[in-house]
Amino acid sequence: MRVYAAMLLLLSAMLAGCTENNSTSMGTTEKEDLELPVWDVGDSWVFTFTTPQFGQDTARLVVVELDDGDGNYVIGISSEREAQRHAVINHNPFLGRMNQQSLGVYEEGEVQQVFSFPWEKDTTWSFNLFGQSWTAEVKSIYNKEIDVEATSTEGHKISYTFDANIEFLSTFEWTNDAGISQLSMVVGEVRSGYGGDVFFYRARDLLDSTYESTDQELYDSFFDSGHPDGSDWNVLVWYIDVEIANGGQGNLAMKDRTGASPLLRAWGSGATEKGAIGTIPSNTGEYTLTVQLRGSDSNLHLKVAGALSFQWSL
Repeated sequence: MRVYAAMLLLLSAMLAGCTENNSTSMGTTEKEDLELPVWDVGDSWVFTFTTPQFGQDTARLVVVELDDGDGNYVIGISSEREAQRHAVINHNPFLGRMNQQSLGVYEEGEVQQVFSFPWEKDTTWSFNLFGQSWTAEVKSIYNKEIDVEATSTEGHKISYTFDANIEFLSTFEWTNDAGISQLSMVVGEVRSGYGGDVFFYRARDLLDSTYESTDQELYDSFFDSGHPDGSDWNVLVWYIDVEIANGGQGNLAMKDRTGASPLLRAWGSGATEKGAIGTIPSNTGEYTLTVQLRGSDSNLHLKVAGALSFQWSL
C-alpha cells in the first residue's frame, strides 16, 4: 500500500507539473484572447508613426463606421495632414476599410489577411501589402501578446505585435532589404467613445515621377479622370521632395485643362524641400507640367493622387 501510495503521489506531482507548464506556456493568455475582436464606433488607438518621408508624427486611428452591408469597418485618423500623407504615400495600411470578419486590410480592392484569427503559434499564411507578397508566421504568444514576423519576396521584413488587451496592434515595423525602417507604429493611449473630428482620403495615384538636372525645360502630363465609380475627385493631393545643387535653381508649374496654374514652385541655390504636401482643386481632364532644374545634382520627386475626402465628427 505504501508503494502504491508513493506511486500515486509521484504521478500526481507529474500531472500537476504538466498542467502548470501548459497553463503558463502562454502566460496569462486565455482562449478568448486568441479570437477575432469586435470593434465599436469610437474605439481608438493613438499611434506614433515614423517614416523616412515625414519623420515622426502622432495621431489617433478611430473606428468611424460599421458598414454591415459590405461587412467592413471604416477607420479614419484624427490628423487631416496624416490622411493626406496616406493618400500619396500609402504608408498606413490600417486607414480606410478593414474587413469585420478578419480585420483584413484592403490592397488593390482585395482583402489582405495581415492577421490570422484565431491565433496559434507557428501558424503561417500569406498576404499582399505595400505592393509586395509576404509570408507571415506567429513566432510567440505570451501574456495576451502575439508576435508575428513576415518576409517578402523582395527581402523586406515586417515585425508586429497584436495585443489582445487593446484588441489591436501595439507595434508594427516594416524594414526594407537594406534593413532601413520604412514605417514604424507604436501605440500610446487606447480608449473607446472618442469624440472629435476624424478624416480619411480615399485616393488613387495619378503621377509618380522623378526629374533630374537639365538646362532645358522638361514637359510632362497626367490625366485626371475622376474616381473609377464615375464621380469626380474632391481634390488632388501633391507630394514633393526636391534638392537643388549649390549654384542651381528650379521651377515647377502645373496647369489644368483650363490653363489655370494651381501649383507653382520656385527654388534657389542649395534649396531643399522634403516631404512637402498639399492639395489643389480637381479639374477633370489633362494636367501639364513644366519643370526646370539647373545644377548637376538637382532633382525633384513629384507625386500626385486624386482623392475623395471624408470627414466625421464623433
